Amino acid sequence: MRFDDVLTILGDVPEYQAFLTVEELQASTQRLAKEFPDTIELLPIGRSGAGSPIEAIKIGGGPARALLFAMPHPNEPIGSMMLEYWSLRLAMDEALRQSLGYTWYLVKCIDPDGARLNEGWFKGPFSVENYARHYYRPPAHHQVAWTFPIDYKTLHFNAPPPETQALMGLIEQARPDFMYSLHNSDFSGVYFYIWEEAPPLYSLFHRLVESQGLPLHAGEPERPYEVEFATAIYKDNSISAEYDYLEKRTGMHPAEIITGGTLSFEYARKFCDPFTLICEAPYFYHPAISDTSASDMSRREVRLQAIEGTRKDVKHLKGLYDAVKSELTIPSPFRDAIVEILKRSRAKLAAEENWLRVDPKVDKKATVAEKFDSLVLGRIELLLHLGMFMRLLDAQVAATGNSPSMSSAGEEAREIFERRVADLEAELDYTVVPIQKLVRVQLGSALLAADHAARRHQAERREAG
Repeated sequence: MRFDDVLTILGDVPEYQAFLTVEELQASTQRLAKEFPDTIELLPIGRSGAGSPIEAIKIGGGPARALLFAMPHPNEPIGSMMLEYWSLRLAMDEALRQSLGYTWYLVKCIDPDGARLNEGWFKGPFSVENYARHYYRPPAHHQVAWTFPIDYKTLHFNAPPPETQALMGLIEQARPDFMYSLHNSDFSGVYFYIWEEAPPLYSLFHRLVESQGLPLHAGEPERPYEVEFATAIYKDNSISAEYDYLEKRTGMHPAEIITGGTLSFEYARKFCDPFTLICEAPYFYHPAISDTSASDMSRREVRLQAIEGTRKDVKHLKGLYDAVKSELTIPSPFRDAIVEILKRSRAKLAAEENWLRVDPKVDKKATVAEKFDSLVLGRIELLLHLGMFMRLLDAQVAATGNSPSMSSAGEEAREIFERRVADLEAELDYTVVPIQKLVRVQLGSALLAADHAARRHQAERREAG
């Protein structure tokens, strides 16, 4: 597929003003199936933990197979909007379906229960404050992204939640040539993960991001051990890479730190050999995140200072939680998330600190982007945790009534939250990235990667005779 053809398709993406709720996505899918009964096949693939149906849309009859699924992290709904558009476009355009040569399996929302707990910010206003107040991200052992079975050294995970089981069945059924797990970041530049090197895609991805007026990510990678194939294009990793890093840097048994399993791409390799992609695109942007000029601190100094700040934030959160945990009597997804944060933070911060003290690569000056990412954006994380903590207390109070300790903890949490929000809002003149641009980047990268995957598999079939 020519790059200009990709841009032509992207030109038709609507100017979305908000994210669709789970019910709106489900209703839209039903309307699509009724409008295009000869084109659309709905595949019931499972139910969520709370009983919500999870469906895949099957479109097209090409020899190559693509599996795209949104919201493996339920606070990341950009992919659902991309699939909302792409499912309609495919259904309407027979010539496009045939030219692409794919059978498409599309899941607009793989975690409906988690998505519902984020819907408070889906309609705006789009601000760091509103996002944090209504944010929810499950602990690793409940995330679809990281709950696929794995046996590695002392790590043994074989308890995938219902949502992951649904996706496991679809992977085995579809056996995709191209597989796209749809994610996004909250505050960064655009960056990508692929499992294997693919040099023909690198400049195309860069041009795609540039075409939407968005920056490539120039801040710190998500994890210290990331391998960067090209600017803002990283190697995706199994959970085994995290295990080995923690084993080397903590002296602990990583299985005591890692609570989930591995990712979907590794599981898929039991059945097929897909080309895999993740595209991380941000809700919010600040020019500093793309500034590659040198700052006044080394990367080591910046990261160590950030670690110290995070330790203080975790200590605050632990103090608030410890003050009320004996009174938390109702089951709560927010409690599960907070418990895991407190459990894992100490070891993960220690691992990074140990790495920083010995790796010569962090001797160099940090860029402005790296410093901003670590010392400014790192402060947003506490807001996300406090948002979940306040919702945890609200649910408990609604169920059993208030108490002096819960009232005190809630008031302290709100004061810390509001003070930090005020500081960040005063400090950051940030931009909200239009949903349309984010959908275009995710869809454009899907089309480019799908074309690459189809060529790759055609070549492999020719070689096999």
